[in-house]
Amino acid sequence: MTAPAANSLPHDATTAVTFTDSQLAKLLRTQRTQEQIDFLLRALHVPACTVQLSRDKVSRLELAQALNMLLFEKLLQEVPDAAAYVADAMAAGERMHFDHGALRTVQGANTGLLPPGEAAITRILRPLGYVQNGLYPLERIRMTGRTYGHADAPEEIAQFFVSELHADRFSPEFQAIVGRVIGTSRDPLSDDAKALLAQLEADGELPLAAAQALLPVLLSCFERQHELPSVAEYERLRAESAEMAWIATEGNVFNHATDRVPDVEAVAERQRALGRPMKDKIEVSRNGRVRQTAYRACTVLRPMLDEHGAVVEMAVPGSFYEFISRDRYVDEQGVQRLDLSFDSGNAQGIFKMTASGGM
Repeated sequence: MTAPAANSLPHDATTAVTFTDSQLAKLLRTQRTQEQIDFLLRALHVPACTVQLSRDKVSRLELAQALNMLLFEKLLQEVPDAAAYVADAMAAGERMHFDHGALRTVQGANTGLLPPGEAAITRILRPLGYVQNGLYPLERIRMTGRTYGHADAPEEIAQFFVSELHADRFSPEFQAIVGRVIGTSRDPLSDDAKALLAQLEADGELPLAAAQALLPVLLSCFERQHELPSVAEYERLRAESAEMAWIATEGNVFNHATDRVPDVEAVAERQRALGRPMKDKIEVSRNGRVRQTAYRACTVLRPMLDEHGAVVEMAVPGSFYEFISRDRYVDEQGVQRLDLSFDSGNAQGIFKMTASGGM
């Protein structure tokens, strides 16, 4: 969380005009009302590097920022505790510093028309300017996590934590159910969208109209792409993997979004005092520079099929909101940097927020 600063678009006349005339504004206006955009500007730290004067082309950086803002908004709509936290911050004149979003994919199973594993998402991230900057084995939950930071502004633009669940490390029955459920996946990217992504990857920019057309398609990739699971399938998956059960109902939506705060311990204490459902402990990286905690996942009603094929609603874990503090350090070349790394132990502790009952 950050207080308003010069590069976070305070509401003075100069910066208001700058944003109004920017490519970022033109991208957002095709998807949201002015009132909704004003909310995002009050809620989020918007890096100055993403607010450039209007021109014929939209850079990958601007398109990435627009997508991230809409993904953050979507998370707030799904997680009431996150919305309450952001409302409190906005009332105090503070903005969220969006650190990273996390999502889950499936490897080692039939994924229908969707590319297997993280490829379903990295085919979007790479054209947007993201590069892999971390690999994290998550052995306890039979997953692998990879992180992607933006090449043009790694400390300013939200990272992505993309995890793969290795279905082939579970029982044959589990694998068969995963294949039946995920095998119904459609591909949200049309041929036209794929062509625009290829152009963006080659050129680093797109014409404004093309970027405006591509943005909602990119947003649609962060959804459940497969058909509804049955109650029996969901329960059988949950018996072996809470993470796969979560994927069965949520798909590729943001598992969580994260606010970068100066003092995560103080934030956790304050949220507990407010009676919000905080994780019991703070996860600390092995190097001590990255500290994380989170709300427990909210409970959501999701449709499933009963034994007769009728649609019923079941209460299941949804997404959640996380808090992270990152220290600065001096690298081998003597340059001071923000520690943008993650930690396998931290990640596995945070992932348990979507298991029934949290942790």
